[in-house]
Amino acid sequence: MKVLLDIKDANALHLMEVLKSLPYVKTQQLTDEKAELLSDIREAVENLKLVRSGKMKARPAKDLLNEL
Repeated sequence: MKVLLDIKDANALHLMEVLKSLPYVKTQQLTDEKAELLSDIREAVENLKLVRSGKMKARPAKDLLNEL
């Protein structure tokens, strides 16, 4: 199982030490940029699920490209 935690910097070091001391837990720190990218991807997937279920309206890609 993978878990992503958002922890305040003041508490993160202590928790990371506790997690690293557990032999069955692997830890990996993410950069702020990578964490933001993961959050953006997660939001995009949720929006896609809403569009597919009919709870959100999609806009054509052509309109999006015209905006650029």
